[in-house]
Amino acid sequence: MSTGRGLLFLVVAGVAWGTAGAAAALLYRASDLGPIALSFWRYVGGIALLLAFLPLRSRSRRAVPAPAAPEPRRRRVARIVATGLGLTLFQTAYFGAVQETGLAVGTVVTLGAGPVLIAVGARLTMGERLGRGGAAAAAGALAGLAVLCLGGDGATVRPLGVLLALLSASGYAAITLLTRWMGRSGSGGDPYATTTWAFGVGAVCLLPLALAEGVLPQTAADPLRVLVLLAYTAAVPTALAYALYFAGAAVVRAATASVVMLIEPVSAAVIAVVLLGERLTAATVVGTAVLLAAVTGLAVAEARAASGARRAAGTGATSPAAVPGAGGAGGGAGA
Repeated sequence: MSTGRGLLFLVVAGVAWGTAGAAAALLYRASDLGPIALSFWRYVGGIALLLAFLPLRSRSRRAVPAPAAPEPRRRRVARIVATGLGLTLFQTAYFGAVQETGLAVGTVVTLGAGPVLIAVGARLTMGERLGRGGAAAAAGALAGLAVLCLGGDGATVRPLGVLLALLSASGYAAITLLTRWMGRSGSGGDPYATTTWAFGVGAVCLLPLALAEGVLPQTAADPLRVLVLLAYTAAVPTALAYALYFAGAAVVRAATASVVMLIEPVSAAVIAVVLLGERLTAATVVGTAVLLAAVTGLAVAEARAASGARRAAGTGATSPAAVPGAGGAGGGAGA
């Protein structure tokens, strides 16, 4: 897959993830379903949808030759289990952070710490580094995120909530770095299969917590509305979004991918204003504009660096973009 297509996949995944908050808000209004039970049903529904499309996918891939060196079974199992556990930690700790310290602080700490942890991890494990341009774009994106989420009133910082948010960011960083590392080694596996099995691991991990919380809603004014919202949550911000995310993160440098995914709160903010009737504030406008500008600049720099690497590979020349871990075009605008 080309870097440009990988970036597109990440953008679509981020926008889709942003709709999950609106769907969850509507579900909470229509029933007493809790956040852990909702995550459990997201995984179960995502698995069902992915398996339903399995026969169609198998027919479309018959002409594709098998890889010369298939991934060893033990390594594949370890990768899938690690991805599923990281995914479960990411979501569950985030919900706990939001419950403990509020949505604004929980979101800023989780999504703000994620790119930092990923940048450090990618530098230490894969030699990928932020150049001056990439560091400036990442800083701009984090500033926009802070303005977007903390621009309102009533933000409360509680130590336990911050610790849970950092734990969530660690899970997010782990699955991003693992996906990128496997993609670089050429043994990242099929994103479709990875997503399906990771959802299975997540569902098993969340089942005891969901049972304790209440896995089925006890009250629902409109059961059909609840089913429709659950189906949407399983289909778009879960099955589709995670499959695109795993595919894109395998070919885009790790820290770049994490900053691009900050488009998620922008999508959530726009939906909240347009569909849920929330008030449009100056902080929403400024934060959205700054964050989008930074993400766009970083994505353009990543695409240019990848294009330079392809040209260098075609001519046999050595350029900074062609050397793993070197800065991209213009001083390393990627991660």
